[in-house]
Amino acid sequence: MSRKKKFHLFENVEIIDTAARGKSVAKSPDGRVVFVSNAVPGDIVDIKTGRKRKSYYEGKAIKFHHYSKKRVAPECEHFGICGGCKWQHMNYKDQLAYKQKEVTNNLLRIGHLELPEITPIAGCKETYFYRNKMEFSFSDSRWLTEEELKSEEEFTDKNALGFHIPGMWDKILDIKKCHLQEDPSNLIRNSIKEFAVKNNIDFFNPRHRTGLLRTLMIRISSIGEIMLVIQFFKEDVEKRELLLNYIADNFKDITSLQYIINEKGNDSIYDQDIILFKGRDHIFEEMEGLKFKIGAKSFYQTNSAQAYELYKIARDFADIKNDEIIYDLYTGTGTIAQFVASKAKKVIGVEAVPQAIEDARENARMNGIDNAVFYEGDMAKVFTEDFIKQNGHPDLIITDPPRDGMHQKVVKQILAIMPEKVVYISCNSATQARDLALMKDHYTIKKSQAVDMFPQTHHVENVVLLKKKK
Repeated sequence: MSRKKKFHLFENVEIIDTAARGKSVAKSPDGRVVFVSNAVPGDIVDIKTGRKRKSYYEGKAIKFHHYSKKRVAPECEHFGICGGCKWQHMNYKDQLAYKQKEVTNNLLRIGHLELPEITPIAGCKETYFYRNKMEFSFSDSRWLTEEELKSEEEFTDKNALGFHIPGMWDKILDIKKCHLQEDPSNLIRNSIKEFAVKNNIDFFNPRHRTGLLRTLMIRISSIGEIMLVIQFFKEDVEKRELLLNYIADNFKDITSLQYIINEKGNDSIYDQDIILFKGRDHIFEEMEGLKFKIGAKSFYQTNSAQAYELYKIARDFADIKNDEIIYDLYTGTGTIAQFVASKAKKVIGVEAVPQAIEDARENARMNGIDNAVFYEGDMAKVFTEDFIKQNGHPDLIITDPPRDGMHQKVVKQILAIMPEKVVYISCNSATQARDLALMKDHYTIKKSQAVDMFPQTHHVENVVLLKKKK
């Protein structure tokens, strides 16, 4: 016998703060925290809870008695359903303040760190249409909104090209206009959907594993080059060529048109062959005269303009001298390594992904950089005595790990090497704080600055400069 889920209704509750994953915080009458998915600090609301844990509730505001001064009207018609821009209803100035607060709190509460005067967060000039890469999914059974369900109308058009509903792997919201990527992104996506529907090219169904069209990736570089990658579930030469020829004929500005035939259970492309249909198999990004080759599988910061600001802050923090040796950990395609190479004696980039290291080496050759070398290897194992002897003892380590932060063995290796300076770039200040706590007996935090790479979301980067204690 199933247990009936018990709901609570809390009335006239003030939203007092923000929390992780874009949620806001209130306090229930019994003193427990309530995480709310659709409110802004300063709102006074009625909350219906959907889940209760031992020490907190999760809920949704179902009635607003008073709207916060921090609240603004969302730009996007899909806000609240899509889940991609959870802070669109908050003034951008307040978004920055809460991001700054989160980073500082994590460093203090998780890391128990002594902080210098915090440099104010670097905001983003463009708060919409800033992403250079977007990925969309096709579906033959689109998500119906509450309004559509209440209308009791029978909908015959079930095709969608858009985003996954949060937490639902098989439900796709059809997107009319996305405010995250500049034109012609919306025009390309909507035109492809319209053409596919008109020509009976089936959309994918992940539950039944039927249909042809699976995913669409659009990359637009800062210099206007466009890459399009369409993922098909199976080969159908006639329909595939019909669609790809339509795209090539109608969007002549596309630099790279590629496709994938992916019959496996998930949409990941990293183990798939990517086939060039027209143009180049790559596009280029540029930064301070440096060119970076970007392929379909390449990692590149998704906000090109703000990546430049992030790298400038990291370079300024490092205060590089021309006789210094730099190790760039988690170098990816070597973007940071090449960005700082002109200031240094030598830069050594280390990355675990083979394709990324190939791209890094090719980019360095293309940019005429001869003082940067790149190694593929497990970060936790690479710093052997032979490696240090071969490349020289680093004066500076720059580290830019993924969200999980650095492996404890990597931190241990850094402490064994003990460079004079460490610049730690993080996309997750909680794991950054954890790692810095392991280093605080040997290093002093000299500078810290948050950088907003993703306006309208709760995500934030942080850059910290460490100097070795004397």
